[in-house]
Amino acid sequence: MAVMGVQLVVSLVMASLMQRMSPHCSFARWLLCNGSLFRFKHPTDDELRLLAGKPKQRPKKDRRQNGDSDDKPLSVPKDIDLHLETKPITTMDALVLRYFLEYQWFVDFAVYSTIVYLFTEGYYCLVDSQKEVNIGVLWCLLTVVFSVKVLFTMMQQYFRSEEGGERSVCLTFALFFLLLSMIVLIIREDYLEFGLDSGFAAVSENLEVFLKRQGWEWSIPFTNLTFKLTLVAICSFLGACLTFPGLRLAQTHLDALKLAADRPMLQLLLHASFLPPIIVVVMWIKPITRDFLLRAPMGKESVELMSDASYNSMRLWIIVVLCLLRLAMTRYHMQAYLCLADRWVEQMKREAGRITTIEIQRKVSRIFCYLTVIAVQYLAPIILMLHATFVLKTLGDYSWGLFPEPPGVSPALDALPVSPITSSDEEEEENIEATVAHITSLLGAIRAVFTPLFYRGLFAFLTWWVAACQIVTSLFGLYFHQYLVAT
Repeated sequence: MAVMGVQLVVSLVMASLMQRMSPHCSFARWLLCNGSLFRFKHPTDDELRLLAGKPKQRPKKDRRQNGDSDDKPLSVPKDIDLHLETKPITTMDALVLRYFLEYQWFVDFAVYSTIVYLFTEGYYCLVDSQKEVNIGVLWCLLTVVFSVKVLFTMMQQYFRSEEGGERSVCLTFALFFLLLSMIVLIIREDYLEFGLDSGFAAVSENLEVFLKRQGWEWSIPFTNLTFKLTLVAICSFLGACLTFPGLRLAQTHLDALKLAADRPMLQLLLHASFLPPIIVVVMWIKPITRDFLLRAPMGKESVELMSDASYNSMRLWIIVVLCLLRLAMTRYHMQAYLCLADRWVEQMKREAGRITTIEIQRKVSRIFCYLTVIAVQYLAPIILMLHATFVLKTLGDYSWGLFPEPPGVSPALDALPVSPITSSDEEEEENIEATVAHITSLLGAIRAVFTPLFYRGLFAFLTWWVAACQIVTSLFGLYFHQYLVAT
């Protein structure tokens, strides 16, 4: 009896392909190094000397022979006529970037995870494999964990910085999201339809029955309050991790709009790619969606325009389409970030005074060196929301079809007896079939404890919360870059 079957074979093949194909074919590397993005080269000392009207610097050996050992950094006027040269980004350029390998592995893993999930969904449509473990959703769960991990790694760099106030920004937003999550979790489900309370109540009842069947007493002090306090801590942590990605998204969005000033259609797409978090948040507000948009008034009565099952499926499709739209705008945001070097030079020309050549070179080079960090901050929230939606669909027992379907039936605990392994069962453990049967029944019992109702509430809330954090941080970033920095 196979526990995983065809899915396990596909997962092993995909893992092997990911390892072998990464040096030769990488979506993450193609995204930055296909020639459509260009960087600005920093000027050399000789170029800056020529622009400043100074003679070319003699070789160091000649200066020592003449007794000229003054190695003071060269300074030039800020208003020199400096124009930076551009160069398409190649793979050799990207290999020296900070966190490039981490960026490449993370994005490629997300791509392969999506492929495995799509195959699994197609496999489940053709074959009724309810007894098999859904490996596609395991890949998606790993992608969600890796998304949070890479965002936490980026946040650590800001938190360790003792200059610029990044640590204070992280702590401030973490406390703000802590308070905001408390407010959200006390809102009744008549307004925010996550289903957390009903899902947790079902898990508590099923877990009590399961533990009693194993001969254990129900003594776990895990109340509804404890569950929500755990969620509050997770929400605060996610909010802190998503703070600087949201602030950076606001800056690149404004810069991309300036670059596309003469392309109205591109500006429309950029605005549309900025709106997905707002749409996602609104879709779980019951008075706006179900009570207003899905019911048409017909005299004194109202007609339902769409069933609950159809709306749940449509909501999943909308999130997927919005994530793909934002993914399609990646290069425009990355190019807008790279153009900060040219904008900084133009701003420097309008200032008075002098500046060292080393500072000019360092400022221009630093923008390119952090390209992969900006790419991770842009892509990680998209990947996190997309794969959280996949997990919500599968574990929540939703459907991709837009037609009403009967709700899935969870296996009953009575039909899945699981007995603890004792010394009297040593002979049965040697039997492979008995062991596999025990594992299968155990997995079925776990599925019976954590029902789709619980997963719907949990992952719907997490998906909604990621979108809410992006709204708060990106809107604050728009205000900061438009008004505070400008003044």
